[in-house]
Amino acid sequence: MSLLSMLPGNAAEWGATLTPEGVNFTLAAPNATSVDLCLFDEAGVTELQRLPLPAKTGDVWHGLLPAGRAEQVYGFRVYGAWAPERGHRFNPAKLLLDPYAREVLGRYDGSDLHWAYAPDSARGRQLPDSRDNAPTALKARVCAPLPAVNPGPVVLPPQRVMYELHVKGFTRQHPGVPEALRGSYAGLAHPAAIAHLKALGITTVSLMPVAFRADEERLQRMGLSNYWGYSPIAWSAPENRYWSGAAGSTPRTEFRAMVDALHAAGLEVILDVVYNHTGETDEFGPTLSLRGIANSTYYHLEPGDASRYLNWTGCGNCVNLNHPVVLRTVMDSLRTWVTDYGVDGFRFDLAPVLARGTRDSDYRFNPHAPLLMAIAQDPLLRNCLMVAEPWDIGPGGYQLGAFPPEWLEWNDRFRDTQRGAWLHHGTSRGALANRLAGSTDAFSPAHRAAYSSVNFVTAHDGFNLMDVVSYCQRHNEANGEHNRDGHGHNLSVNHGVEGPTDDEQVVHARARHRRALLAATLFSLGTPMLLAGDELGHSQGGNNNAYCQDNAMTWLQWDALQHDLTPFVARAISLRRALPALQATGWWRSHAGEAGTGPVVAWRLPDGSALQAADWEASQGGPMAVHVQPGTSDALLLLLNPSASAQPFTLPAGDWHLCLDSASAAVPAGPASPVALSVTVQADSLILLSATQAVF
Repeated sequence: MSLLSMLPGNAAEWGATLTPEGVNFTLAAPNATSVDLCLFDEAGVTELQRLPLPAKTGDVWHGLLPAGRAEQVYGFRVYGAWAPERGHRFNPAKLLLDPYAREVLGRYDGSDLHWAYAPDSARGRQLPDSRDNAPTALKARVCAPLPAVNPGPVVLPPQRVMYELHVKGFTRQHPGVPEALRGSYAGLAHPAAIAHLKALGITTVSLMPVAFRADEERLQRMGLSNYWGYSPIAWSAPENRYWSGAAGSTPRTEFRAMVDALHAAGLEVILDVVYNHTGETDEFGPTLSLRGIANSTYYHLEPGDASRYLNWTGCGNCVNLNHPVVLRTVMDSLRTWVTDYGVDGFRFDLAPVLARGTRDSDYRFNPHAPLLMAIAQDPLLRNCLMVAEPWDIGPGGYQLGAFPPEWLEWNDRFRDTQRGAWLHHGTSRGALANRLAGSTDAFSPAHRAAYSSVNFVTAHDGFNLMDVVSYCQRHNEANGEHNRDGHGHNLSVNHGVEGPTDDEQVVHARARHRRALLAATLFSLGTPMLLAGDELGHSQGGNNNAYCQDNAMTWLQWDALQHDLTPFVARAISLRRALPALQATGWWRSHAGEAGTGPVVAWRLPDGSALQAADWEASQGGPMAVHVQPGTSDALLLLLNPSASAQPFTLPAGDWHLCLDSASAAVPAGPASPVALSVTVQADSLILLSATQAVF
């Protein structure tokens, strides 16, 4: 390769930007003394040339490479002080990945070669490591722009039904997907995979993290990986491990084709993003990117000892979005997923971390934090769906209901209340009613929409639905942490047998509970979310923290047809879509004169009488009827029996038709059938009745 030289270029666009004049490279490194651009061969193994970035504007180093081209492999070496006690960890012996990388070569192997400090130095006084890690370091590839995206489908919020899935796990064992495509972006785009999503009737695919990740060294020693993907190192690059490798494609183009295919099927796509921490972990972790570029800029450091990291994530570090450089990096990453790939929205992992203030504010959560305000005014992002996981492990970390009014938020109180009511009969009617009615204790009706609460009974984190009804204890031994990891408060039951059983009575009881929990989720006010595989009866063998299990434990079991609840879920979703009373855009009201646009709802005892104060607060709860009355002809009745015995209900006068009975595995087809004015609801079951004889 002939020697190349650089021109000053400009600092306007960050990252590696392909232009008619060449490639413009930038790197925000406020405290660096100089930055080298390192060019590599196509395989990313041999370093061909180092070129100092010739100019600095503000915090940004930049230069134009006239001979630059698409596909060029590159990395950076950043020079500056080695002073961990002051938050600086510059070490030019370590090649660093561009935070704006669109495509990444290589895979972090867990080797101490990627530590910036010498392995034999004292842990309390780390010294720089002089070994060059370039041959095996992560590198970026210059990428040509992708074609303009086609807009995704318009999904009305009251009709939205979310479905959380893992790109690999969803199709890795799918018999209808060609073997070569299973577990890949192309596999999820395959008609057989999309057909299942459409058969269920979901509207919104919520993808677990797909950003390029760096598996923790501890997991790699055990032969495991961070399968869930919550260890990102390149926020804007699709993970290579989910690429099929098909000729003529790249991870970028295949991910984009997947989004296009889901859009063509009428499905929204939202992406779980992890901007709260990175895979560089704590002060003893590797230096792969941000730590070596601008450690004191990108991370929250301990006030009394800047060699250590604040850790509200449990993953070793926390990203500091109060700094303009960090804020821009994250905002540009969000825009990339929208403009390059067509993603329709985001679910923010441990979202309070992103909105914590500085030391001056004791790092308190700030509802007007820079990131939240930046998203609210951004012409592109403000129109996207934003979903918060509203908790972290920092001080005051539980912030359910505190995010901006336009956002949705995961509601774990809904999960715990439903499990407590249906599985343990230990929830008051008042608590259950609050969750059914949208959780007004958390989401102020004066400021939030009625669909603000993301209602779920299972998610990737914790037991899946089959295990909620099959295990009383977690069984996480395979994770290598002596069964100490994972949540210990699962509100689960095993129906007398821990794990799998052939006892038909237990099998039927478990299925009945699963149907009740799914139906309650889909018929409550809010935005329902289902976990992929719950409708199939997928089990993880009692592992409630399977983040590191990239194997048959987490890959969906498509052959478990004896437990298949797909027709039941599809029927429940179709009812939610067809019945106006289940699509309320306004909060439920107690009488017609109450302000608001939502339907009037009456809460009754099984004998038809109104609930009194003592009935609401009884600790053991009990059966009740929910009479939703948006109008005369489209009223519905939800009969709930979270108790161990069958319960007769006296219905209000009128013509009532059976839409769904969770006690029955059989799913009715065609018009809803009429019922008498006295209906018996089986134990731990619910019935949905409609005043109209609608056809679904």
